[in-house]
Amino acid sequence: MATIRPFRGLRPKPELAKKVAAPPYDVINRKEARLLAKDNPDSFLHVNKPEIDLPDDIGLYDEQVYKKGAQNLQALIDRGVLFQDDEPCFYLYKQIMGEHSQIGIVAAASVEEYKKDLIKKHELTRVEKEDDRLSHILSLKAQVGPVFLTYQAKSSIDLLVELRTEQEPDYDFKSDDGIRHTLWVIKDKTTVTQFTNEFKTIPHLYVADGHHRSAAAARACETLKAKNPNHTGEEPYNYFLSVIFPHNQMYIMDYNRVVKDLNGLSVQQFLEAVEEKFLIREIAGDRPYKPITRHDFGMYVDFKWYKISAIPGTWNEADPVDKLDVSILYNNLLRPVLNIGDPRTDKRIDFVGGIRGMDGLQKRVDSGEMQVAFSLHPTSIEELMAIADAGKTMPPKSTWFEPKLRSGLVVHML
Repeated sequence: MATIRPFRGLRPKPELAKKVAAPPYDVINRKEARLLAKDNPDSFLHVNKPEIDLPDDIGLYDEQVYKKGAQNLQALIDRGVLFQDDEPCFYLYKQIMGEHSQIGIVAAASVEEYKKDLIKKHELTRVEKEDDRLSHILSLKAQVGPVFLTYQAKSSIDLLVELRTEQEPDYDFKSDDGIRHTLWVIKDKTTVTQFTNEFKTIPHLYVADGHHRSAAAARACETLKAKNPNHTGEEPYNYFLSVIFPHNQMYIMDYNRVVKDLNGLSVQQFLEAVEEKFLIREIAGDRPYKPITRHDFGMYVDFKWYKISAIPGTWNEADPVDKLDVSILYNNLLRPVLNIGDPRTDKRIDFVGGIRGMDGLQKRVDSGEMQVAFSLHPTSIEELMAIADAGKTMPPKSTWFEPKLRSGLVVHML
């Protein structure tokens, strides 16, 4: 079963929500964040990217960064920009990006169920990133970045959401990127109980995005538990901030690859090596090729686009990881032909989220920064869940979820 808990959210005054709401900490760099928060002291980037308020020579993981984040959060509270609900609530968060719409419930998810793998994962984490989020949580005494969870859609939960979202929202605004954000605060105890009971019938939740945030929340729980001689298991630190969406509303975009060189091969030698495991067809008119089916890839090299199709038998269809397109490309081309090692650490490869478009790939090759680019078909949510169910992990940079959850709309105080 899935245990979700209402909580006393810290949130902005409705008229300030647009100014406060900010992109996640890990999708923009220091320079981009500083520009976005310029002339906006209410931006939550001052909390989830507090390095923007410190000199550039101070490292991202410096203790001063976390202290500044805590100071900035307290300043938003002191100035009345943020206030805390009097009673535990759930929140419904709707996002509309173009033709896509998704509604999730903002709730506190169970650390204990995360540790027992009732909340399933599909990615490995890096210790330094976990440490960063752990320090951030402990310094702020709050979880400010929600973990993106999903579950197998259930019609009775859909109906509860539909009934509640027919009412007037508490927040409704468009961010500067054109995405619409709508939030409903659920205070009614009967409705809170209905949501709580419905989720008890859900066997598993899945981490869609936010593996480092959820891992850090679990570590923060252990740290705070050890410091609390009167620990009961009901303290806020036993739960972590999440937004939980039904699986059939997930929108996963392609997550593409660019490589700096051809591993010493000429373009002709490279194409011949690729032909050992892929069928190659040049795209007329140099039009970018965006794959529309699994096991097809776009490849841009020497100012030309190609469609390359994996030859059957070059992957194991019975293995949920091996049959992923990101695995097929790595196992049959990136590793054997281009000699790419661990994608997490190899400096010759980079990753480009589909939100940046096909032009973003081509420009990085045309500029000379990279020598070859690959466009991929998006990983499906069903593939993600199958891998998590099998207890396996996906290759790095396999999924790019959109729209991104905004930080600062609801904070979970510890």
